Amino acid sequence: MEILGAQYIGKTSSTQGEETFNGIDPRSGDILEPSFHEATEDEINQAVELAEQAFQTYPKLPASKRADFLDAIAEEIGALGHALLQRAESETSLPFPRLQGECGRTMNQLKLFAQVVREGSWVDARIDTALPDRSPIPRPDLRHMLVPLGPVAVFGASNFPLAFSVAGGDTASALAAGCPVVVKGHPAHPGTSEMVARAILAAAEKTGMPDGVFSMVNGQSHQVGSLLVKNPLIQAVGFTGSFRGGKALFDIANRREVPIPVFAEMGSTNPVFILPEALKTRGEAIAAGLAGSVTLGVGQFCTNPGLSFLPQGSEQMAFAKVLADKVNEMSMGPMLSQGIKDAYDQGTSHLSDDPAIENLAEGLSNQEKYAVNPRIFAVEFNEFKQRPEWSHEIFGPSSIMVKASSKEDLLKAAYDLEGHLTATVHGTDTDLNQYADLIQILERKVGRVVVNGFPTGVEVCHAMTHGGPYPATTAPQSTSVGTNAIKRFVRPLCFQDYPQALLPVELQDLNQLGVLRLVNGEFTRMGLTNDHDTNGD
Repeated sequence: MEILGAQYIGKTSSTQGEETFNGIDPRSGDILEPSFHEATEDEINQAVELAEQAFQTYPKLPASKRADFLDAIAEEIGALGHALLQRAESETSLPFPRLQGECGRTMNQLKLFAQVVREGSWVDARIDTALPDRSPIPRPDLRHMLVPLGPVAVFGASNFPLAFSVAGGDTASALAAGCPVVVKGHPAHPGTSEMVARAILAAAEKTGMPDGVFSMVNGQSHQVGSLLVKNPLIQAVGFTGSFRGGKALFDIANRREVPIPVFAEMGSTNPVFILPEALKTRGEAIAAGLAGSVTLGVGQFCTNPGLSFLPQGSEQMAFAKVLADKVNEMSMGPMLSQGIKDAYDQGTSHLSDDPAIENLAEGLSNQEKYAVNPRIFAVEFNEFKQRPEWSHEIFGPSSIMVKASSKEDLLKAAYDLEGHLTATVHGTDTDLNQYADLIQILERKVGRVVVNGFPTGVEVCHAMTHGGPYPATTAPQSTSVGTNAIKRFVRPLCFQDYPQALLPVELQDLNQLGVLRLVNGEFTRMGLTNDHDTNGD
């Protein structure tokens, strides 16, 4: 597939912009061809206006048709084969096996949302039938379901060029909800983004989707993203990336004449608490696991454990030694971009230069262009509690071990946490019973609590929550992974005294789709008779 470096405005490619940029190989610093055109304001507006036109028909298509579209996207991505993975490897330096797994995840989450759409119960159909004889006031016929918001802007992430990018979870869930999507491709992997964008458009063509159901614009400048979010036809934003980037988009969206929701996943430090009995009985194994989790994928996961808290005791020193020894033996590959490497180097240098912080471990050097060293730091709790900035994320393979002296220190540390995506607790049954108050605190601070495991690795399934209180996200009631992600891009609508012919098929008496509905306070898949008793179809 020849890569054109263009914007994709529905079925049309466009290269109006005079400014260009290129992908860069993080292993060598070499510039990758071709050059990509920065989107103009006119191109961005065209893409959004076409998405608005598509919204007039796309959500009205049968659910099965939208599901077919999602399945077709997965098939088209799979058909790209090694060419897609090779381009992604050259733009990100991520290992080929990792990219193979990520491609499979991308395809599987598209297929999962297709299953959800086909089954249909996600629309939360509710029916309270009329009670004309109720005294003193009759009840009208009321029917409720979730309906799509409209065109959605999606921003691709740097660290997942497939699963959180052009056809990632934000795009998949928005399309599943019935919302056309305009993606702003990430400039760190523009060629990969274009290949996937064209796969989506091919799937749209094969399944008869309206022109404008999907578009993609490119740009290195902040202006492209800003113009996209400011467009009054955009109704919601999905974002995965840095706190700075997510907060900027959130502020732009809220300064609009009509504010819109921004579902920004902005990363976190994902604290790990290691309780006394667990530290005594399996401290070395936990230390080895923590070293692996911190350095996995050069630490470029939003669930990377950047903080750990340990109780006082001789086991604390043994734990620190194993952790340091493991990390000192490790050599990391390059980070995703020069900007990410520079931010990591700056953050770890600030810690390393602070006299209150112990430099516990620094891994082996690597000569690749954007390579970094993994780092482990240690600090006493009394110092840590006075420096809240030490709990902020440094994106990459580093972590701070905080040495507590009491249970009260651990509880205080948990209580003072900001919002995070995850928190992890390692404990025996006795620990977990004695530290139940710690777990209760953590449940208020994060979107996912992990017991006796590690936070890296986010399963795509119905039960997953990948979100959390601010500043981990801008919308703590939502998730960006799992099937509940679809609910970000919908709103409830109530239909009062509607004729059957005007009702959505999910709310009609017959219930021909067999979706699970709440009818007069009881869940059922049955249809309604004329007298509103439930029976079979």
